[in-house]
Amino acid sequence: MSTPKPKDRRTAKSAMQGRGRGATGAGRKRPACLYTPAEVHEIFRRFSVQRPEPKGELEYVNAFTLLVAVVLSAQATDAGVNKATRALFKAADTPEKMAALGEEKIGAYIRTIGLWRGKAKDVAALSEALVRDHGGKVPETREDLIKLPGVGRKTANVVLNIAFGQHTMAVDTHIFRIGNRIGLAPGKTPEEVEKRLMEVIPEEYMRHAHHWLILHGRYTCIARKPLCEKCIVADLCNWPGKSVAA
Repeated sequence: MSTPKPKDRRTAKSAMQGRGRGATGAGRKRPACLYTPAEVHEIFRRFSVQRPEPKGELEYVNAFTLLVAVVLSAQATDAGVNKATRALFKAADTPEKMAALGEEKIGAYIRTIGLWRGKAKDVAALSEALVRDHGGKVPETREDLIKLPGVGRKTANVVLNIAFGQHTMAVDTHIFRIGNRIGLAPGKTPEEVEKRLMEVIPEEYMRHAHHWLILHGRYTCIARKPLCEKCIVADLCNWPGKSVAA
């Protein structure tokens, strides 16, 4: 087990005790971030060099099909969703066509996806809502998106970022794990982690930040045994359990 270099940063223990806001116990504070602004900038600079144009792994053809794919991806793999939606999107790639299909026919396309019955109902309902309330267009505000059936804050953030280029942070299990594990944005809830990431990530990197963090969590900083020896930010990482020297 290695510890951060004293000259470069505080130890993880002292930083956990002395930085940030929010009580975690008697006389202790929940840290907002264990890194200096310069360190955060360097972390995301390296991510940007590693993956200059990161892309999500869900397949889609427009903002509407992206929205549907993200709704279907809850508690399902991207590969599993893609397998089902290839045929679905050939049959219906607009809210009007999807609403015309109806819940039963949508369900027939997505039976291989977990929770498919409820998702078929949501996709049919959100398609009808888009036609009825938004002229068949996907809205470009979080407030309008989360009013749609089956759409939560994370889904809305993904659509706003990918389809419309907005600087949002969609906190999934990977980002939530990284934010807490390495002390980049500790928080008890996804919303808390989201808020802190939005505060510390430099504006110049916000466009792709959520993709970089998801892919880093999916392929390097994995849940059971992080691949620290392959990590491009291992020397900056403040996680006390990392398996490479600082």
